[in-house]
Amino acid sequence: MIQISETAQDHFRQLISREGIAGLGVRLSAVHAGTPKADVRLEFAEPADLTGEEWAIDCEGFTVWLEPNSVPYLDGAEIDYVKQGVATQLQIRAPNIKGKEPDSNSSVIERVQYLIETEINPQLAAHRGSVAVDSVTADNVVWLRFGGGCHGCGMADVTLKQGIETSLKAKIPEITAVRDVTDHDTGSAPYIARETQPSA
Repeated sequence: MIQISETAQDHFRQLISREGIAGLGVRLSAVHAGTPKADVRLEFAEPADLTGEEWAIDCEGFTVWLEPNSVPYLDGAEIDYVKQGVATQLQIRAPNIKGKEPDSNSSVIERVQYLIETEINPQLAAHRGSVAVDSVTADNVVWLRFGGGCHGCGMADVTLKQGIETSLKAKIPEITAVRDVTDHDTGSAPYIARETQPSA
């Protein structure tokens, strides 16, 4: 499942021996798994730090503990310790950590969530904003909730109709409409303030 090269194992053994703690091992987990921000976290772990649900990878002289929810994302990962020029560096390749694109047989909500995380939110991040799927109705109306700089933004309607809805419908033809459930009056830090209507 996870390949740990001999040089990487030697590196871990040296680090662990310096700590001098009985039973010390390495805990491996996926952070922000299934999203563009996904990364691998490696940290020392003592037996008392473990929940008992981790998967164990026995190496000579120590154990690598794999956080259970990270298993599908770290399947096929390779850990190596390589020399690059005059420096040495730990390299981790985890081809599944950002998740796999749902196929056409996947549900509409799975495909919408994947596009939101991999395409829409990285663009909205430039304006300190984000959007999350609130629900998808039986007739494939997608309801979204804006956050960050998009919550209360004066351009949220344009972003929804000309940006998000257009993109989602182009890639998921089953979608009939994309709507906003956000209470924009409660936005505390909009990227562009909404115009206030004069009182009558």
